[in-house]
Amino acid sequence: MIQLKQISLRYHSEAVVDCLHNINLEISKGETVLLTGPSGCGKSSVIRMINGLIPHYYEGDVTGTVSVKGRNIAQIPLYETAQFVGTVFQNPKSQFFNVDTTSELAFGCENMGIPEEEILKRIHLTVHQFGIEKLMDRNIFNLSGGEKQEIASASIAVSGPDIILMDEPSANLDHEAIEHLRALIKIWKKQGKTIVIAEHRLSYAWDLADRIIVMHQGRIVETFDHEQKKKVSQNKLREYGLRSIQREEIVPIWLTDHLSEIGEGITLKNFSFAYHPKTPVFKVNKMNIPTGEIVAIVGENGIGKTTFLHCLCGLKKKCKGQVVWNRKIYKRKARMKQMFIVMQDANHQLFTESVLDEVLLSMKKPNIDRAREILKSMDLLEYGDRHPISLSGGQKQRVAIASAIASEREILLFDEPTSGLDYGHMMQVSKIMKKLQQMGKTILVVTHDHELIQNCCTRIIKLEAYEGSASGE
Repeated sequence: MIQLKQISLRYHSEAVVDCLHNINLEISKGETVLLTGPSGCGKSSVIRMINGLIPHYYEGDVTGTVSVKGRNIAQIPLYETAQFVGTVFQNPKSQFFNVDTTSELAFGCENMGIPEEEILKRIHLTVHQFGIEKLMDRNIFNLSGGEKQEIASASIAVSGPDIILMDEPSANLDHEAIEHLRALIKIWKKQGKTIVIAEHRLSYAWDLADRIIVMHQGRIVETFDHEQKKKVSQNKLREYGLRSIQREEIVPIWLTDHLSEIGEGITLKNFSFAYHPKTPVFKVNKMNIPTGEIVAIVGENGIGKTTFLHCLCGLKKKCKGQVVWNRKIYKRKARMKQMFIVMQDANHQLFTESVLDEVLLSMKKPNIDRAREILKSMDLLEYGDRHPISLSGGQKQRVAIASAIASEREILLFDEPTSGLDYGHMMQVSKIMKKLQQMGKTILVVTHDHELIQNCCTRIIKLEAYEGSASGE
């Protein structure tokens, strides 16, 4: 079904490193393959080779051949490849063509000339399978990152290609959404689809995969077949820098009572935000966040976690209520000077021509030696002269975190900071957060990553679905 033969790749825009080295890979019809490895190991590049984005969109020097269903992918146009290969990208926004969700689900089928009655039938079936009825007829721009990921996955399901490629599909999904994703993969397997999943979060897909391919620095370094993967130990996975394969739901573990009685730290009073007066995104009557703690903010996709962070740091002008920090009221503009946010999509806060300049930009007084020290702590020093946009998703995320550290702000906000990170770099972020905590920083982190929470968070705030309220646990 899919064959990569002696594939090597060097991107024209990333001439510093070879991205792929002599990749030989065959994937049979109906097989589910889990492609994993550390951030920047080449997983996404393999996906791009199979769907034809290399060489038709991403330019580079390529040797070897890629054939899919007996056809040389480099020799056929993308619109033909799209008829039998569907891709869920790492950044779901990159594949949207419509403003509303229902039209997005129909878009691929419409391009293939499928009759309207059949399109509507497919949409109805997919929406039911995904459990995303509440996301229909919505403006895509008003969805959370996790909800966008669900729509991107559903749009591929509606089109019904024989081969489905998924690049970090679980990155921003909550536990329930991941269960929907698992259910869909099971359905595709029963339908005989050929599935290739590039992932860091292994737990939900490990038992579903027929084969595990481990990559490192552009090479395939290990393969586990269906029987071998059952015997793999967690220590073996750690040697490759891989995440846990244990399936766990984020639950409140560190319980703290009487949050409202804590005087120091951040206090929110009548804190709320609404796009429309009658439908608040969230509403908090009173809540305290103690100084010097690492606070996890959890909750379902679309509940308002990202909006909560944006309001707290002053990015939303229409946010109501008071923010009191150490008994002093801080207005919106004052909060922007005291807080630094690392956004869910790191592309939104990369502005300069080099990674080093990006870190220097966040400093009150630019200090090259200090900037290099921070980059070294994030395993980014060798990329100091690279353009930030040329990096992998996980590397961009670490650049944004490095900028937050360089800002020296007292309150740091992180929105899904480990969504594109492997185990080693997740642990690295965890250690850095604990070090910042020891320096007296207050850290709030929106996350679905139970490993991050277990390793560094001291308190959990859960945003509840009921009227968007919040509770500290």
